[in-house]
Amino acid sequence: MSVHKEVKKVTTNTLLKMKSAGEKIAMLTAYDYSFARIFDEAGVDVLLVGDSASNVMAGHDTTVPITLEHMIYHAQCVVRGVNRSLVVVDLPFGSYQSNSDIALASAIRIMKETGGHSIKLEGGEEVAESIRRIVHAGIPVMGHLGLTPQSIYKFGTYTVRAKEEAEAEKLKKDALLLQEAGCFAIVLEKIPATLAKEVSESLTIPTIGIGAGNHCDGQVLVMHDMLGINNDFNPRFLRKYLNLHDQILGAVGNYVKDVRSGDFPNEQEQY
Repeated sequence: MSVHKEVKKVTTNTLLKMKSAGEKIAMLTAYDYSFARIFDEAGVDVLLVGDSASNVMAGHDTTVPITLEHMIYHAQCVVRGVNRSLVVVDLPFGSYQSNSDIALASAIRIMKETGGHSIKLEGGEEVAESIRRIVHAGIPVMGHLGLTPQSIYKFGTYTVRAKEEAEAEKLKKDALLLQEAGCFAIVLEKIPATLAKEVSESLTIPTIGIGAGNHCDGQVLVMHDMLGINNDFNPRFLRKYLNLHDQILGAVGNYVKDVRSGDFPNEQEQY
């Protein structure tokens, strides 16, 4: 029987076993109780309470504005809807970059106040000390390399990262460094598929790809993108499984029409 079907509760150890067995890991973002409950029931292995909430929930252009308090609120909501999935919570911009003391304090707050199972942060060598301290405190850490959205003002663009040899070599070195620092998995975002394959094969911990090809050990998408709630974002790597934007628009339009015409509620819909 497959690893993910055997377990009643997905843990970081489950993900390691899935990589060893060659089983792909399904990861999806979630920001509230209702969707978390559905995704958990559907068999999603990992739910990421992403700082993408800054975009899809709060309407900001980047992930930079969201605060630690906002992330804690969203994570609290998600955890209440989960029975099986592993919950990973993003450390938002400004909550870990200054020094390892602040990073550790932020991670501890998330774990104590949300009931989440692990945290995620962006970066390589520059955050390795923080990762070591957080892991030594007993908190599982997921890394994130490639396109790191919190650094958008540094990059100036959301284009594919590590296409040039120097950046690719640094990414490979950073991946090994994050593994050595204690990360249980690493997200690889928007990098060439051949590089993602090489990195995935070099690590004993799983890689989770987003725009990084099919050789990663798992995949992650933002729920609003894959469900077609957000129609403004159409990168090559995105597969839309529904078109909820148009379906919801039609349903709400029908509701408005029925209310205004007096058709709703009818005699069977009242007391």
